[in-house]
Amino acid sequence: MTTLVIVESPGKLKKIRSILGNGYRVEASVGHVRDLPRNDLGVELTTFKPLYEKTVRGKEVLQKLAAAASSCDRVLLATDPDREGEAIAWHLADALKIPQAKRITFQAIEAGPVKAALASPRAIDMQLVHAQEARRVLDRLVGYMVSPALSDKIGRKMSAGRVQSPAVLLVVLREREIRDFKPTIHFGAVLTFAGEWTAQWETKPHLAKDESYFLDGEFAKQVAAVREVRVTAFKDSQSKAAPKPPFTTTTMQKAAQAALKLKPKATMDLAQKLYEQGAITYHRTDTPNLSTDGYKALVAYAATAGIPLVDKQRTWKAKESAQEAHEACRPTHFEEREAGETPEQKALYRLIWARAVACQMPDAVYAVRTAQLTATRLTGPTGQPVTFLARGKTLTSPGWKAVYEEAKEPAGDGKANTAEGDDVPDDNPVPALQVGGAATAVKGKVERLSTKAPKRYNQTSLVEEMERLGIGRPSTYAAILQNVFDRGYITEDKKDFLHACPDGEALVDALVGKCRFIELDYTRALEDHLDAIAQGKSRYLSVVGDAHQQLAGELVTLGQGAAPAHPCPSCGKPMRRRAGKKTGHFWGCSGYPECTTTLPDDDGKPGAPRPASEVAVPKAAPAAGEHHCNDCGKPLQHRQGKSDKGAYDFWGCTGYPKCRTTYRTGPDGLPVR
Repeated sequence: MTTLVIVESPGKLKKIRSILGNGYRVEASVGHVRDLPRNDLGVELTTFKPLYEKTVRGKEVLQKLAAAASSCDRVLLATDPDREGEAIAWHLADALKIPQAKRITFQAIEAGPVKAALASPRAIDMQLVHAQEARRVLDRLVGYMVSPALSDKIGRKMSAGRVQSPAVLLVVLREREIRDFKPTIHFGAVLTFAGEWTAQWETKPHLAKDESYFLDGEFAKQVAAVREVRVTAFKDSQSKAAPKPPFTTTTMQKAAQAALKLKPKATMDLAQKLYEQGAITYHRTDTPNLSTDGYKALVAYAATAGIPLVDKQRTWKAKESAQEAHEACRPTHFEEREAGETPEQKALYRLIWARAVACQMPDAVYAVRTAQLTATRLTGPTGQPVTFLARGKTLTSPGWKAVYEEAKEPAGDGKANTAEGDDVPDDNPVPALQVGGAATAVKGKVERLSTKAPKRYNQTSLVEEMERLGIGRPSTYAAILQNVFDRGYITEDKKDFLHACPDGEALVDALVGKCRFIELDYTRALEDHLDAIAQGKSRYLSVVGDAHQQLAGELVTLGQGAAPAHPCPSCGKPMRRRAGKKTGHFWGCSGYPECTTTLPDDDGKPGAPRPASEVAVPKAAPAAGEHHCNDCGKPLQHRQGKSDKGAYDFWGCTGYPKCRTTYRTGPDGLPVR
């Protein structure tokens, strides 16, 4: 008896074949074999049924898999353990006509998990399939319904995206926060004592209720001139810092950028290779906890390696939308300190290993020393004593820090993530002091400070913010970023910070207040509805139907409230900027073919009509109702007939061979644009 096992990635074949051995044949689908059509909506608008077709690659793959299936006794679908993988499994079963198709999933490509999956095959989970279909169809509806109206409104080709547009909104809002930010200059002071320990002036007691910063620079000079102080409070205490959870997709991307300078896509590509090699568990996850098996494996390894662990497994609260069937990303074998085939893979593996081991180790412990010092000859403007605070800490027990020391990575709001005690400087050697005793500063310094504008996002902090807001899911973030970069809506500077481009700002301005899908709360709620489909709590038709109805109503008003950015001089309809293959960009009327007005491009705007002497005169005047090429403006000719390759029916440009633009013929016999 031979079993055909179909996985997604060809990179998994060698490893899984070595695990299964004789009696099994392992082949790859190479991702999706069917998808919505590239140039049509591909959705039936009454039932919202997706109209799938085989991909170019999928045709060849399906032919190969059909031959393999016919020579085997049974078929197991082992695509990735997420919604996308479940959908691919269903497409394979449907396209290959596999009766009562069986599905297996495993979190790691290792003998134990793979053989355990083989022992408990299940039916395809159609709730997960419908959730994936709903996401795909909603993305298609937004793209195909909104983009043409958006292009008319802005005056050039634009593309709306259900999740991409909210991502652009976040960057644009941050851009405008930075642009509108007005810094506040304020002051502080610091005293330095013998032994090079310091004390910071406490400005808060000298502020009015509605004030946040001390603005009097002259008084700050007086504070910095203080030399004699007395000790009014002193305390030795202890603080603890707990380890972070093992990696989710987002936290792995964040740590990899901070420690290894890797962009999210590069991190995911490296993690994919490690997963295919069997080195780590599945890396597309939003669950921050080790599984029971993973924890047991860590305990067994730690016992042999002499690594101390806490008595009870640490767990962290997962997001409500987290896929609890997954676990955090971890090594499949903790005893393997090194894994990967390239230096980059090895570096990422070391990061994953250290984070997973550290998560169950004891807290790091610090000895913390705090002293309050009061000036003996100066009081503040409000009559309050002038006080200084000296704080320092010393690591007394490293705990988890013996294995993993996290590089500080700014969060989306520009503030560094800090554990307990991290706000206490560890390089301030405050000595033991006696309350009531005196101390003499050797110098003082005025601190001229300025409030800072919000920090720009980088790719990782943008993904982190999207996850926090519930926009998108781990498997979608890399594609979202790539999409908005490719469309020129955001860009990245040499320091990896993200900036909004003019087209990105134009997109946001056109959609905000008109279409709810760009609103962050609405997008999060829609993601929750997709999760509810996966859980069997909502129906595909109601979620997609309600979203379509909302969108259809909004399209009526999308173009209202403002005249077209560039109205056609002939009919008043919006002009659109188009890319000609031979002549560069030009502007054409969106009312084509009824209106055939074109204008030259003048630095991104419609230029003045060319003088008649500069316009090429066609050999024959176009017939009434004649169709013109979008690329060069010349008339189109309807071409029908037969050749040795079969019958043909299309519209071609009369400027051939200089212009090779063609259009397929629609049901009405006219060219389809």
